[in-house]
Amino acid sequence: MPFILKKMIHSPGEVLQYRLGDLELNRLLGQEIRLRATGRIFCLACHAAIRKTYGDGLCYPCFSSLAVSDSCIIKPHTCHFAQGTCRQPEWGLKHCFRPHVVYLALTSGLKVGVTSAQGILTRWGDQGAVGAVILARTPDRLTAGKIEVFLAGHMSDRSNWRKLITTLPEPVDLATAKIQAAALLPAELRKFVSRDDPVHSLVYPIHRFLPKARSARLDKESEIRGSLEGIRGQYLLFPDRALNVRRHSGFEISLD
Repeated sequence: MPFILKKMIHSPGEVLQYRLGDLELNRLLGQEIRLRATGRIFCLACHAAIRKTYGDGLCYPCFSSLAVSDSCIIKPHTCHFAQGTCRQPEWGLKHCFRPHVVYLALTSGLKVGVTSAQGILTRWGDQGAVGAVILARTPDRLTAGKIEVFLAGHMSDRSNWRKLITTLPEPVDLATAKIQAAALLPAELRKFVSRDDPVHSLVYPIHRFLPKARSARLDKESEIRGSLEGIRGQYLLFPDRALNVRRHSGFEISLD
C-alpha cells in the first residue's frame, strides 16, 4: 500500500528504534527490501499534488509563506519577530518564545547546534549524533541562536553527510569540550551555560557502513532495492548508496 514519506521516527533504547510510518525498521536490518516511488509528490502542509518539493516536503507557496521554512529557522540569530515581520506571529510566539538549548554533538565531528528543550533527544537522533551534551539553556530561540553563531566561529555548526554514512567519528571528550566552549563565551552569554547536564550516548542500528559515500534520489531513480544495512540519523543505508528519508518528505512510495 503506497504511503507518503515523512521523516523517520525513533525512540530511545540500547539501540535507537526506528519507524517509518507503521513499519518497525530495526526488524528489517539485513533483509532485502524494495522502495519504489510512484511518481506522485504531495505538499505536507496543504497536501496539494506538486512536481517538486522545497524544504522538507513543501510546495513553493507554503515554503514561501510558512514560518517553519523561514531563514531564521536555520539561522536563529536572525530572528525578526521584534521587527514585526514574522510570517506567522502566533506560530512564532508558540515555537520560538519557549525554552531552547544549545548543544554540542558528535555527528561527523564535533558541532554546535540549537533546538527546543522539548525536542532535544529527537534532534540528536535525527542528526546521527553518537554523543551529545547540553551546553546552555535559554528562554527563547533568539538567545540560543546568538550563542550558536558565536561558537560557530570556533567550531563547526554542520555535519558532513558523507562521513555520517561511511564511518563513526573520532572520539571526543564532550565534558571537556563543553568546558572549553563555555569559556569562549562573553559574560552576557555565559550566564546561560548549564552546569549539571550529563553527556548522552546514542547507538544506531547499523550492520555496516557504506564503503563510499553515494546518495540515492527518488527523483532520479524510481526504485531502490537491496539489503538494509543500517539506519543513522535520517539515512537508510544500502550496500552501495544511502537514502535521506527526510529530504524526500512528500514522495509517495511503496515498500516491500
